[in-house]
Amino acid sequence: MTRHRVAVLALDQAVTFDLGVPGQVFTSARDDQGQSHYSVRVCAPHPIRTTAGFTVTADHGLEALDDADTVLVPGVGRSSDPVERGFVAPEVAEALRKAYERKARIVSVCTGASVLAAAGLLDDRPAASHWAYADRLREHYPRVKWDFDALFRDDGDVLTSAGVAAGIDLCLHIVRSDQGSEVANRAARSCVVPAFRDGGQAQFIERPVPVTAGAGTARTREWVTGRLGETVALEEMAGHARMSVRTFTRRFREETGLSPARWLLQQRVAHARLLLESTDLPIDVVARRAGLGSASALRQHLHTAIGVSPSAYRRTFRLSTTQTSE
Repeated sequence: MTRHRVAVLALDQAVTFDLGVPGQVFTSARDDQGQSHYSVRVCAPHPIRTTAGFTVTADHGLEALDDADTVLVPGVGRSSDPVERGFVAPEVAEALRKAYERKARIVSVCTGASVLAAAGLLDDRPAASHWAYADRLREHYPRVKWDFDALFRDDGDVLTSAGVAAGIDLCLHIVRSDQGSEVANRAARSCVVPAFRDGGQAQFIERPVPVTAGAGTARTREWVTGRLGETVALEEMAGHARMSVRTFTRRFREETGLSPARWLLQQRVAHARLLLESTDLPIDVVARRAGLGSASALRQHLHTAIGVSPSAYRRTFRLSTTQTSE
């Protein structure tokens, strides 16, 4: 099997969490025989300091970008301003532009988007980054169509994400797009993280953490995901969590950033996508098993989510899986 080559470009003051996530997620994306679909190389123009206070000497230099299928830039920090225009070294910007010109997929996490913007790769494109840097990024890079509400933005050959954990979501989204839901779900289980958070989901901006960990809605969410083919009313969810509907709804929004209804719909659509990718079930059966009721409802919700019909989605992923196995 030919593995997809990922080059993680570490720059001075790299955010250590962002630097470690790609290797963990991508190498966890394995086939049925346990072989990873990806090879991950960390590269840097020279030994770099991280935001955690230690120095990293990468195994590869900028030449690793020359044959990479995907180039990923983690977040970067600065004591004064991590998004200041012009801080990207000319040789780094040139290496990124060359990778882009030869059709490598370009990805950033958090303030790594400022590196892509400084290299001119985000002009007139939608892009995500951490909400805390919204004003400065807009000021320094006004040609970019910044979206500070989304967890990540997929613009085809250039993908960007918000900060910290959103980098995990973006990496899993890439695995899901490349290899399908089964592989992405296995990778998520290996990393002990949720398998799917839609990129359009809002970033968690200054939302309070529930005071009592045991009083949250996580167990109820787990209970609901095991019953996606059934009708589950809001009152039932609140009852399972032993809360009033009002308290449950408030806690649910605090913990997920979504209403229970929107969250449940996302889970149903995600499950339908998995069934379309991994089974030959008729479309109407997939719709029922995902709790969407009918084939027409599935078509509507899938088109709203990703802009394609169930049959087109199935064909796309079956073709992708066949090409990968070859």
